[in-house]
Amino acid sequence: MSTLLIGDVHGCYEELRALLAQADFNPSRDTLWLTGDLVARGPDSADVLRYVSSLGDSVRLVLGNHDLHLLAVYAGISRNKPKDKITPLMEAPDADRLINWLRRQPLLQVDDEKKLVMSHAGISPQWDLATAKMCAREVEAMLSSDSYPLFLDAMYGDMPNNWSPELTGLARLRFSTNSLTRMRYCFPGGELDMICKDAPDAAPAPLRPWFELDSPVVNAGYSIIFGHWASLEGKGTPEHIYPLDTGCCWGGNLTLLRWEDKRIFTQPSRQAPKDGMI
Repeated sequence: MSTLLIGDVHGCYEELRALLAQADFNPSRDTLWLTGDLVARGPDSADVLRYVSSLGDSVRLVLGNHDLHLLAVYAGISRNKPKDKITPLMEAPDADRLINWLRRQPLLQVDDEKKLVMSHAGISPQWDLATAKMCAREVEAMLSSDSYPLFLDAMYGDMPNNWSPELTGLARLRFSTNSLTRMRYCFPGGELDMICKDAPDAAPAPLRPWFELDSPVVNAGYSIIFGHWASLEGKGTPEHIYPLDTGCCWGGNLTLLRWEDKRIFTQPSRQAPKDGMI
């Protein structure tokens, strides 16, 4: 029995299947963890959703910012951008089923036995694990409710950028969503900066990657798995912090970490290399 953790798939269905074959994935035996952004930018978002949704309890995933954006586009709230390559999914005969499955997926995965935590972008350094769980569940409850279009319409925006237990309503949900699906940099006090996308060696002071700040979750002995930040190329994080997005949809690799022995598997992209991985 293996725990297989894979970075952002972004519609790269053929690479996903080839990578799983490399690791001898067996859904009756193994568990597949996915860091989110299943869709957009790659060519086969619909096939990715069909396959992942067919795995049932053998998969544990989290939603990413591109997954949430797809939900907003499908609900008529946001614009369908040609570069996202989601039109075939939007027009598929099973689109309703796939979208409704997607919006009922979590934003946070926690395995207390393995001491593993996974979200798409990471864990806010202002949160302990109990707070992260609570905030993720609040967003998930809204997404799975009949009021989900209200949330999708309000999720865009960079404020508030500072956590407070006194945050309420859509502002609280927006902070939680940004922390779990969009965060890269923080100010020294842990406040989110939602603007900078530079590599860490080019980021302006006083910004620091979220994973360089003191984390109650890591201090409690948990490892954090995340995607979202392809320009890290899977490197440069502290021990127990694992970045798995290596830019498959940009011409990089799709990366898998087998947790039990920490072996890394990579599958080269079939896409032409592009600049500016985000």
